[in-house]
Amino acid sequence: MRSIPSLCAVARLAATLVLASSPALAQRDGGQPDSLYTREHYTKAEYMVPMRDGAKLYTIVYTPKDTSQAVPFMLLRTPYGIPPYPLTDYKRVLGPSPEFDRDGFIFVYQDARGKFRSEGTFRVMNPYKPQKRGPQDVDESSDNYDTIDWLLKNIPHNNGRVGQWGISYPAWQTVMGMIAAHPALKASSPQSSPSDMFVGDDFHHNGAFRFMYTFNWLSGNARPRGAQTTDRGRPFDYGTTDAYHFFLDIGTVAGVNERYFHGQLPTWNDFLEHPNYDAYWQDQNALKDLKGITPAVLNVTGWFDQEDFYGPMSIYYTIEKLNPGNRSTLVVGPWNHGGWGAGGGDSLGPVKFGSPTGEYFRREVQLPFFKHYLKDTPGTPPEAVVFETGTNVWKTYDSWPPKEAAKKSLYLLPEGKLAFSAPTAAGAAYDSYVDDPAHPVPFTTEKRPTQGFLWMVEDQWFASTRPDVLVYQTEPLTEDLTIAGPIIAKMRVSTSGTDADFIVKLVDVFPDNLPSIVTADGGVQQGGRFAARADQRMRNYQMLVGAEVFRAKYRHSYAKPEPMVPNQVTPLEWDLRDKYHTFQKGHRIMVQVQSSWFPLIDRNPHKFMDIYTAKASDFQPATQRIYHSPAQPSHLELLVLSK
Repeated sequence: MRSIPSLCAVARLAATLVLASSPALAQRDGGQPDSLYTREHYTKAEYMVPMRDGAKLYTIVYTPKDTSQAVPFMLLRTPYGIPPYPLTDYKRVLGPSPEFDRDGFIFVYQDARGKFRSEGTFRVMNPYKPQKRGPQDVDESSDNYDTIDWLLKNIPHNNGRVGQWGISYPAWQTVMGMIAAHPALKASSPQSSPSDMFVGDDFHHNGAFRFMYTFNWLSGNARPRGAQTTDRGRPFDYGTTDAYHFFLDIGTVAGVNERYFHGQLPTWNDFLEHPNYDAYWQDQNALKDLKGITPAVLNVTGWFDQEDFYGPMSIYYTIEKLNPGNRSTLVVGPWNHGGWGAGGGDSLGPVKFGSPTGEYFRREVQLPFFKHYLKDTPGTPPEAVVFETGTNVWKTYDSWPPKEAAKKSLYLLPEGKLAFSAPTAAGAAYDSYVDDPAHPVPFTTEKRPTQGFLWMVEDQWFASTRPDVLVYQTEPLTEDLTIAGPIIAKMRVSTSGTDADFIVKLVDVFPDNLPSIVTADGGVQQGGRFAARADQRMRNYQMLVGAEVFRAKYRHSYAKPEPMVPNQVTPLEWDLRDKYHTFQKGHRIMVQVQSSWFPLIDRNPHKFMDIYTAKASDFQPATQRIYHSPAQPSHLELLVLSK
């Protein structure tokens, strides 16, 4: 393991942390805009690239004007459009970051099948077809293969190697390109790719429907188009900044079609027709197809990714298991969804990370990775490059989770206590609360129509004051405590209904009295050794570290749900996903438990049924119990690093 205490020392540490030091960003041609540099050094052309079934995909290629040496391709395929479309207009930045422009690559952008100027029909998460019976049997993997094959044969001055990258949906397309990959594809970087849309990514978490995000994404990206176009269309007009009451007023998931979509959004209809983990969702699961992966993989995500964190972590674990010889690197920084792609990455809301983490990744990890595998730059990529929140340092490991991390159980106790010692016979056996679907717990205090991302680190004080949220916390820590790896909630619960949702949140509670230090000029700075503590907004701040929902009817199987037995103690176990965080000395660890998280997650009627068909009359309050007795010890299982 290697730590990087400060990015001021990046130049000294780059050679040992990552592959090689990338060129420093130079002044852009006397202040000229980047688009002028790309215009002067690259030639832009457009092509309709034929696929094996006859469909042609619109593709823009930027080739270096300097043809003195052959260079590799950098490929991005996306359903989100590849502007600017006019040949007279140039992208400001051609590659994943400006450093690539100066290093010399052939940059290729392609509209996905059925989107914008490409032919064909777009299908959301079109699954991989391992058995192709003829040229009409196509998927994202075959489109990727055919595109690379055409590029090699038709774009001159290439060195026969291809790198591919993408964030979010384009990352999933990158993953699809890794499956049955073209031999020329040497380096792939899926960045926050989903892997399973029912278990843990955009549209569901552990079977619970991600209501507001799915509504927003499908309304903007999955509407059938009439013809090829460059028009992005208009976003949905919510008519309000109050998402909580907008979705509460809709009433039910079924009410969306009645009030807004009117049955004209095919993918929404598909979702409603497949409420459980049947073949529709299982076919889309990318993990089952991650065998024989030949390109080197740079798998990137952020600890605070609000959309796809399960995806990249599960992809990493699966590649490690099924492809032990693959050259795979995991990178996780302190970012929201795609937050490493541009900007400094030095904060999320009031939470500060002490350095421009996004710049560090782009210059010292991403560019060297592609140069190594596409241009033979010397170096050995690390296995894991991870940012430790709380202490704000980058570290590398030769495995993830770190081998030295040990399991410890953090127990919920009577009277709102939380400790690493198991409960005793003293005290009540459980705590209870009433979850009322008419007044669900909001997931954020932010007033906006769409989901946003600041809720991923938001002060949870607003939730801790509600009677339908249980709160447990430790005494102030006497020393730093670092967790590294998956967080498993092992809960013992009951409900008065026949179904329920349970949300567990892990929270870092900052102290009220922030320490002061004397600065070099003799002044006083609040915050001590870590930048996050310098902001007075952090006094008593209940920073959300991790959280996850579980829909109880799926406790045995996502494919075959089962009703809960009213008021019967039932074990539930689910993954709150990986974290790498230090709870500092003087802080407290808090766990919050609740049964609604609205409108992030749709409301549970507390009745065993297909919730997508629920009527308003189906939604009833339920009494939930969380047990913490010696016989029924609810707890979190953590991996803890010794300092």
